Amino acid sequence: MKKFLDENFLLNNEVSVKLYHDYAKKMPIYDYHCHLNPKEIYENRPYENITQMWLGGDHYKWRLMRQNGVDEKYITGDSTDYEKFEKFVECVQYAAGNPIYHWCHLELRRYFDCYDILCSQNTKLIWDKCEKFKYTPQQLMSMSDVKVACTTDDPLDTLEYHVKLKDFTTKILPTFRPDKLVNIDKAGFSEYLKKCGGLKTITEIEAFLEDRVKFFWENGCRISDHGLDYVPYVVGDAQAALTKALKGESLTSLEADAYKTHILLTCARLYKKYGIVMQIHYGALRNNNSVMFKKLGPDTGFDSIGDYPAAYNLSRLIDTMGDNPKIILYSLNPNDNWALATMTGNFRNVMFGSAWWFNDHIDGMTDQMKALANLAPLNKFVGMLTDSRSFLSYPRHEYFRRILCSILGDWTSNGMFPENYDILGKIVMDICYNNAVEFFGIEV
Repeated sequence: MKKFLDENFLLNNEVSVKLYHDYAKKMPIYDYHCHLNPKEIYENRPYENITQMWLGGDHYKWRLMRQNGVDEKYITGDSTDYEKFEKFVECVQYAAGNPIYHWCHLELRRYFDCYDILCSQNTKLIWDKCEKFKYTPQQLMSMSDVKVACTTDDPLDTLEYHVKLKDFTTKILPTFRPDKLVNIDKAGFSEYLKKCGGLKTITEIEAFLEDRVKFFWENGCRISDHGLDYVPYVVGDAQAALTKALKGESLTSLEADAYKTHILLTCARLYKKYGIVMQIHYGALRNNNSVMFKKLGPDTGFDSIGDYPAAYNLSRLIDTMGDNPKIILYSLNPNDNWALATMTGNFRNVMFGSAWWFNDHIDGMTDQMKALANLAPLNKFVGMLTDSRSFLSYPRHEYFRRILCSILGDWTSNGMFPENYDILGKIVMDICYNNAVEFFGIEV
């Protein structure tokens, strides 16, 4: 029986062990998509305890606690930090097969030198050991050897904290995320246009977008992101749809999609002009619990996987771009893995992105990389992202790297690939870091 989470965790043979320890482990981190708060990074205040680092805003853990029947007062309520930690440990101790179980133990070891097992009898022991460390966000990023972190930012953001962080050893760069301008059928759309200066025409929106994309680019932005429920593609009258929306009239799905398509194509043209990568995340069925949405708002753990068809619309959308920008595609539904892997061969500079959100576990990452390897060059894969709001999330890169080395090690050990470490090592190091440096074009 293998020891729990030993130095060769997930590494099943000599090849995978060598690939991880000699090649993957030493590579820095390029976190090209996260939800860290640049203001929090700049202010760099020490956390008071592990609950603030582990449970503050981490809806992955909140879901696990709710699914175990924990009362909301111990999740987002007014109970003490220790009580919240205690309730979380009560849940996670039984989370066999869940990545949160592995992540938490990796985080305890890498940041707190704590090798105790998470269980109720160890709650106070682990709490006290972690109490000795009063980490700040910048300390945690430096300890993790993060070279680049790209936050997620609204077009109206002033980017003042990105500017203030220009001398920090980790590059903290903005990502252009215009979802509120795209989602014409979502609540708050008209109010958002008023915040943007009272935009009323497609021409005004196009000018606004160019102004903001240029501003973001001037402040280091080289990546954009679009969080779509589904991929729209309708050729229609975008201005007519906009006019109806501003009058408060309901739109048909075709009218809404005509507007969304036009805005996405406008964004793609601007990204190509300014050399910005376009990320498209789709397939989330968001805010399913309307009662809790009204109480807590979005991104609080009430989302799930959607089953929207996408391949045809995605193909038409990219094809209509003509000379498309660099694009990374992600679906939250793993059933789309094979479609996205094949889509990368239809157009230049289109990548299949890392297993995302509900898929960033052993099976999800393995399935994504195997689909990619079967249908496209795995060696060009841009690798892992954290997609996280927690500064303790960087061991997820270690988790990913161990899985990558395990896959390659299995293929090699089974005679499916030669044991050539010049080639294998390069594949590993490129996926872990080098490919991201090249693809995003950000000097490190």
